[in-house]
Amino acid sequence: MTSALAPAPADRTAPPRGGDPTRRRTPFLSLPEARWAATATVCFLLALPLHLTGAPAWTWGPLYALTYAAGGWEPGWAGLCALREKSLDVDLLMVVAALGAAAIGQVMDGALLIVIFTTSGALEALATARTADSVRGLLDLAPATATRLGAGETEETVAVADLAVGDIILVRPGERVGADGRVLHGRSDVDQATITGEPLPVTKEQGDEVFAGTLNGTGALRVRVERDASDTVIARIVRMVEEASETKAPTQLFIEKVEQRYSLGMVAATLAVFLVPLALGDDLAGALLRAMTFMIVASPCAVVLATMPPLLSAIANAGRHGVLVKSAVVMERLGQVDAVAFDKTGTLTEGTPRVTDVRPLTGSGVDADGLLRLAAAAERPSEHPLARAIVDAARERGTALPAADGFTATPGVGVTATVDGRTVAVGAPARLPSAATGARAAQAAVVAAELEEGGRTAVLVTVDGGPAGLLGIADRLRPDAARTVGVLASLTGTVPALLTGDNPRAAARLAAEVGIDEVRAGLLPEDKVRAVRELEAAGRKVMVVGDGVNDAPALAAAHTGVAMGRAGSDLALETADAIVVRDELATVPAVLSLSRRARALVVQNLVVAGVFIAGLVVWDLAGDLPLPLGVAGHEGSTVLVGLNGLRLLREAAWRRARTDAPR
Repeated sequence: MTSALAPAPADRTAPPRGGDPTRRRTPFLSLPEARWAATATVCFLLALPLHLTGAPAWTWGPLYALTYAAGGWEPGWAGLCALREKSLDVDLLMVVAALGAAAIGQVMDGALLIVIFTTSGALEALATARTADSVRGLLDLAPATATRLGAGETEETVAVADLAVGDIILVRPGERVGADGRVLHGRSDVDQATITGEPLPVTKEQGDEVFAGTLNGTGALRVRVERDASDTVIARIVRMVEEASETKAPTQLFIEKVEQRYSLGMVAATLAVFLVPLALGDDLAGALLRAMTFMIVASPCAVVLATMPPLLSAIANAGRHGVLVKSAVVMERLGQVDAVAFDKTGTLTEGTPRVTDVRPLTGSGVDADGLLRLAAAAERPSEHPLARAIVDAARERGTALPAADGFTATPGVGVTATVDGRTVAVGAPARLPSAATGARAAQAAVVAAELEEGGRTAVLVTVDGGPAGLLGIADRLRPDAARTVGVLASLTGTVPALLTGDNPRAAARLAAEVGIDEVRAGLLPEDKVRAVRELEAAGRKVMVVGDGVNDAPALAAAHTGVAMGRAGSDLALETADAIVVRDELATVPAVLSLSRRARALVVQNLVVAGVFIAGLVVWDLAGDLPLPLGVAGHEGSTVLVGLNGLRLLREAAWRRARTDAPR
């Protein structure tokens, strides 16, 4: 790890270390389950030729014993622990069946059962590990140390875990920010693509928020720490996704309930298969062999493994492509969605307002450049998004902004400042009392109506108490918004709805551009919740896509909530079921399609498992099923089901999911 005091030269220009952290993968053999499975397999493969060629038992016997020990001790111990809690684990039954086969001389068959069974467990562990891998690499982006400033500007290198809220840290050019915080002094461009997906560096200056793991540009920043290391945006995202492997989908929960009753019934049936033929005069070895074969082929291993691998694989694949699905429950629910509701700003639009119109009023004494110059000078101290849009527009025109004195901001009204000795006020037309009277007031009202009719936000600029002109500000539609809406309409069978707090005219204009018919505008957060509940009361399973704090109640109320990856919208991130990290709207229908494929694979797996179990049980009871064939058929179906689920880990699965999605 590069020291915060002396970053390597390469760090100053390179993209965040490791490229895309979501592409890191856990090596298969780093998993304990994989190492035990590999050990059991190697021992079995060494013993098998010795056994088949008639070598002395002392050459292959110990190898078979190691096979049983390596592959069976962990599931056996876990099964005994579950038995202590009065729960019958199917893994324990598999180990008992293998030991039973060995007890009647079928040592090789029992060892084969252990090898195939432990390999199945390793594949399931791999699917779970790959889920966590999708975002675990984000933690590597945060530096290990930071430069903390003390009294008298003294510098101290400390571990980022030791930083406390309120500490001041120095972030030099080329270094990564050590903690979530706010800039106290300095100005720099910060690359935060790994957090927000923004392709270009973002200018950070006094008052701006910065995030741990983002890459500082050419300026130096003093940052006040505002979050503990364990509560940074990166850490919270990682925690949410790591919980995915610990949650169970409704189908899985149902299967596990059935598994307990099924396992008890299977034990009773196995005893009957053993005792009844024995009572009718069958020999002990034959009866025990048939019973052990029955126990193996009737075990619901493939059924149990049918659900989670496809869902976990889909989660891992979506995570690699910038969609963090929080749990298997969510991945399954995504496939059930049949209605979609979008927020407007920051979701269908880019969330970055831009000045589109500069309209000086007749008789105001200022032209377009002068109007923008005065408005930008007054707004420059403000952190409001519209203020930034005005300042950016002036800078894009190359306008030199004079200093502003006496700046004041009134929430919900606007700002006032003295610029070049003149009192300049900027705000909403209806909320500036000075605009209510005068000859130019009527003209201002007409222009404001025209701007709002065109879907723009009207901003009135007054100079020395009189209306001087208006600015039109609009958010830019995301390039893939219209096609995303069309694909979702095709996937769900209904055209998405638009739920927004924006004015009805702006909402209607945007809806027409993207092909949305149902528009609900001017909504407060509780109104959005009410709209979602109305849709769900009509029998729809609604997915809400939003990005802001005001969207959080609707995200929570919906069948499934999806948040755009705006790191500042903490509440939306915590409330949503899935997060589009890179703000790529096209991934929303892609992950919906991937979820439906996962659900289809679950159904396929259940059918395959059921057919194999039924066929092998009938063969064993009605005929004479050899134990090796029973082991191969049962465990082969388990491996087949597991591998079928892991298909969704492939890059081709994501490409197929995006076939109908915007590109």
